[in-house]
Amino acid sequence: NASLLGILQHPDGTVLKQLQPPPRGPREQEFYNKVYDSDCCDSILLELRDYLPKYFGVWSPPTAPNDTYLKLEDVTRKFNKPCIMDVKIGQKSYDPYASAEKIQQQVSKYPLMEEIGFLVLGMRVYHVSSDSYETQNQHYGRSLTKETVKDGISKFFHNGYCLRKDAIAASIQKIEKILEWFEGQKQLNFYASSLLFVYEGSCQATTVRLSDVTLAEKRGVPKALLSGGDILEYNNNIHVINSTENGKIEASVSKGLSKFYALHKKAYSKRHHSQLSLKVENLEQDNMWKSSTCITQEHLNGNVIPQLEKVFCHMPAEIKESANVEVRMIDFAHVFPSNTKDEGYIYGLKNLITVLQNILDN
Repeated sequence: NASLLGILQHPDGTVLKQLQPPPRGPREQEFYNKVYDSDCCDSILLELRDYLPKYFGVWSPPTAPNDTYLKLEDVTRKFNKPCIMDVKIGQKSYDPYASAEKIQQQVSKYPLMEEIGFLVLGMRVYHVSSDSYETQNQHYGRSLTKETVKDGISKFFHNGYCLRKDAIAASIQKIEKILEWFEGQKQLNFYASSLLFVYEGSCQATTVRLSDVTLAEKRGVPKALLSGGDILEYNNNIHVINSTENGKIEASVSKGLSKFYALHKKAYSKRHHSQLSLKVENLEQDNMWKSSTCITQEHLNGNVIPQLEKVFCHMPAEIKESANVEVRMIDFAHVFPSNTKDEGYIYGLKNLITVLQNILDN
C-alpha cells in the first residue's frame, strides 16, 4: 500500500510519512501533537483519537537529520490481504487561506467535489480468484460522475466472486461514528483530508464471530448429515476455502454442502438475533474437504458459487458488524481551528453513507 499512500512501511508495525514542505508539514505535525498531547483533557480530541492512526511522534533517519517523518500506526498491518481505499472528504479540497490559483487548481482537478462531497484517490482490491491485487489510481476517482460514483465505489468491495456486503455494512457503521463526532464539535475544520478504508480480502481470514448459541437454539436445529456419513453440528468449524500460492482455490464440494447451508440459512433467518458460531478456519477432516483437489475458477460452476456467496457475501445483518474493517481519518495538512461545524465534511460523509447504503440495498 506504500505506493497508494506515499508512505514507508517500517518493520515495527508503523508507517513513516515524510513531512510535507511548510506550511503543510508543520501544520499536520502540530495537529497530531495537539490530539495526542499526553496532557490533553479535551473530550472531543480524546474521542478523535479513536478515528485516527495512533501517533508515535516524529522520526528522522540518522543519515539525514533534517528529513522529518511522522511515525504512525500501520492500520493495514493486522490484515492478511488488506484491501485499501483512500477517499478525500469534503466539498472543498482547498482551505480558507488558499490563493486564487490554488483554488482554481483544486477545483479543476475534480469539479464535482462540491456536489458529491468526496473523491476516491486510489484503491487496491484483492481478487480471490486470481490471488492478485487490482489497483486504481487517482484518475479512476476523478473519472467518476454523480451517475457512476456508486459503481465506482462498489468496485472496492468486489473480490471477483461477489460483493462483500459484510464489509460495506461494517464501513457504514464506522463512518456513522465519525459523523457523530463531527456533528458534536465546532473547533476544527478539515480540508483535503481523507478516510482510509481497509478490509480483509483473503478467505482464510474470514471469520464470522457469533457468540453463545443458546441451548434452546441448539435443540431447535436438527443435526446435518453430510455425505461422508459424519454428523456435523452447526457450531463446528468449516473449512470453506484455502487460497493457495498459485491462485487456485482448494476445496472439494461434498453433496451434503447445499443441504448443510440450507439448514444454516433456515436456522438463522428465523431469528432476528441468532447466535450461531460459524468459524471459517482450516479443518483437517479429509472426509469433509479433500483439500488436495484444486478447483480453478472455471470449475467453480453454478453449484459452488452460491455456497461460497452465502458464507462470504450474504451474511445476516446481525453479524455484518463483525467484519474485519478499519475506517480511519488521515492527511491533516489542512486542518484549521474553527467556531462552526464542518459542514463540507459532514456533507461528504452523509453522501458517502448514502452511496454505500445504495450499494447494499441494490
